[in-house]
Amino acid sequence: MDQMKYDYQEAFNASLEYFCGDELSTKVFLDKYALKDINRDLVEKTPDDMHWRIAKEFARIEKNKFKNPMSEQEIFDLLKDFQYIILQGSPMFGIGNTEQYISLSNCYVIESPEDSYGGIHRTDEELSHISKRRGGVGFDISKLRPAGFPTKNSSRSSTGIIPFMERFSNSIREVGQDGRRGALMLTISIHHPQVLDFAKVKLDDTKVTGANISIRLTDEFLKAVEENKDYELRWPVEGTPVYTKNVNAREVWKEIITCAWTRAEPGLLFWDRIIENSPADSYAKFGFKTVCTNPCSELPISAYDSCRLLLQNLFSYVINPFTKDAYFDYDLFNKHAQIAQRLMDDLVDLELEAIDRILAKVQSDPEDTIVKCREIYLWEQIKKYCESGRRTGTGITALADTIAAVGLKYGSKESIEFAENIYKNLKLSCYRSSVEMAKEIGPFPVWNHKLEKNNAFLLRIKDEDPKLYEDMAKHGRRNISLLTTAPCGSTSIVAGPRPYFQTSSGIEPLFMISYKRRKKGNVSDTTFRTDFTDKIGDVWQEFIVNHSKVKMWMDINNNTNTDESPYFKACADDINWIDRVELQARITKHVDHSVSSTINLPEDIPQEKVAEIYESAWKMGCKGITVYRKNCRTGVLVESNTSNETITKRPKELPADIHHL
Repeated sequence: MDQMKYDYQEAFNASLEYFCGDELSTKVFLDKYALKDINRDLVEKTPDDMHWRIAKEFARIEKNKFKNPMSEQEIFDLLKDFQYIILQGSPMFGIGNTEQYISLSNCYVIESPEDSYGGIHRTDEELSHISKRRGGVGFDISKLRPAGFPTKNSSRSSTGIIPFMERFSNSIREVGQDGRRGALMLTISIHHPQVLDFAKVKLDDTKVTGANISIRLTDEFLKAVEENKDYELRWPVEGTPVYTKNVNAREVWKEIITCAWTRAEPGLLFWDRIIENSPADSYAKFGFKTVCTNPCSELPISAYDSCRLLLQNLFSYVINPFTKDAYFDYDLFNKHAQIAQRLMDDLVDLELEAIDRILAKVQSDPEDTIVKCREIYLWEQIKKYCESGRRTGTGITALADTIAAVGLKYGSKESIEFAENIYKNLKLSCYRSSVEMAKEIGPFPVWNHKLEKNNAFLLRIKDEDPKLYEDMAKHGRRNISLLTTAPCGSTSIVAGPRPYFQTSSGIEPLFMISYKRRKKGNVSDTTFRTDFTDKIGDVWQEFIVNHSKVKMWMDINNNTNTDESPYFKACADDINWIDRVELQARITKHVDHSVSSTINLPEDIPQEKVAEIYESAWKMGCKGITVYRKNCRTGVLVESNTSNETITKRPKELPADIHHL
C-alpha cells in the first residue's frame, strides 16, 4: 500500500489546527519530527499520524516480549496530544522510520582521542558517523598532549589541544542532519596543563562554535580552592605522569570564573560526585567507566554507550490546575512512570534493530572494506554496550508549570520540597518497574549485585524503600542506569495538554511570561523565514511566545492581570540563585545520571557571586552547574516587549472539563 503524501502547506494547515493555532509548535513538529519519504515529501501531516506510527512499533515489541503486552491503543492513548508520555527527538523521528538509516539514541559518548594523529582522525570520523545518524556526541580530550610538548614527527612539538578542538567543532557543524546541526561536548580534566587555554577558547566568539565545553573538576582541586592551596597539573592526567607542575588552585579558579561570567562557558562537572553516584560505574570492568557527558551534560556515560530519552509531562498530572482545589495526582504519575520505564526498555530493543539496519546498510555499501571498517567497528561497539547495559534516560518536563499549577512559587521552600518529592516518586517507580521486568525477562546481562552493593545512589534506595532494594538485590533490574533530566527544549514546545500546547522546559523556571524564541534554520530550507543572523552566520526564525499556561491561568481565573498569577516574580530572572541551586541539588540526588539546567543571572552580577554559585552547587550536591549571565552571548530565548493584551488571546477551543485536565 502506497503511503499518503502531503505538500508542506497542507500539512502545515492540518498541524496548525491540531496545535490550536500555535505556529511555533506546528513548525517544530513538521520540521523536526514529522516523517518524510526519501524524496523529502511529508507522509505525516499531524502528530496523530506520528503517534500511531510509534505506538505500532512499541506494541510489536511488547507482543514478543511480555506475558501481558500493552496494546497499540493503550500506548497511543499515553502519547496522544503529548499529554502524558513524550519521546525526545531521535526516537520520536526515528521509530518506524524505514526511509532513513538513523539511530534512536539521542546521545553518545565515544572514546577519548588517543595522543596521535591516528587517534585524532579516528575520533573525528566517529563523531561524524554518529552525527549523520542524528546523535549528539561527547568525548574528553585530556589524553592529548599540551602545546609545546615534544613529538617524534616532523613538527618536533605539539600544537596542543586548541587546533583539535577547532577541528572537532568544524566537523560537527558540517554534518547535516535534515535541517539541524549536530551537537558536541568536549571536556577536559582540571589537571590538564592546558586547562586554562581550554576555558578561554570561547572568549573569541568565532572559536569552537560547534561544541559545548565543560571542565571535569575533582574534589582534590575544589578543596585546594577552598583552602587556597596548590594543586597538581599533570600529563598524562591518568597513569604515571611525565610532567607535573603545582599551581595555586584559587588563581586557576578565578580565571575559570571570568570565562563563565563572560561567555557562559565552560560548564563545570563535579566528577568525583558523578562517579560515586553512578550505578553503571560499578561495572567499570565491563567497559562502563564514565568518561564524558553528552552535549547537554545530563548523561555522564561510558565510551561507546548511548542513551535514548523519554519524559513525562508533569503538568498533566495536576488535577484542577490553577484553582484552590489543585493537587498533583501521584497515583497516576507513579503508574505512568512504571509504564514509561517499560517503554524505555522496549526502546532499547527498537534501538538494537536500528543499529542492525545501520550495520547492514554500511556493510552493503559499495566502498572498499578499508573505508567501511571503522564505521562498522563503531556501531558494533555501540550495539555491544546497548545490549549489555540496556541504559535508559527516563525524565520529566514542565516542572515550573506544575509548581505554578498547584499554587506554589518556583524557588520557594514548598516548591523545592514538592519538586524533590516528584523526583523521589519517579525514581522509585522507575526502579520498581525495572526490577519487575528483571523478574519476568531477566536483568541486564552483566548485572551482579556484589559489584554495586556499595553504590551511594543505590544505598539511598535501600533506605527509602527496603523491599524494592531487597527485590533488586535478588532479581536484579533490567537497566544499568535509568534516569536523567534533559533540557527538553523542542519537545516542551509541542507538549500539551490540548488546547494549551507548550510547557516550561525540564526543571527550568519559565524564562519570561512573554518572550521571543529563536529557531535555528537551514539556508536550503525553502519554507524557512530568516529573521536573525548571528555573528557566525547561523540563521534563525523568531517567534513571539506568550506562555500558554499563563493563558490557561487567565482563562480559568477570568483574570488578565499576570501580576496576580503564580508566575509573577517566579521567572528565571526573578529567582534567588541559592534557591535555584538548592532545587537542582535536591533533585539531583534522585537521578542516577544527571540534570541539565542553567542558572540565569542578571547582566550586572559580579564575578565573585558566580564563584559563590559554583562553590555552593558543589557543596549542596549538584553533579554539574552552568550559568548564563544575561546578554553575555546570543541566546535562543530573548526578551520581548509583548503586552498582556496579546497573552489574553484565547486558544481556538476550550475543553468542557478544563478544570480536570
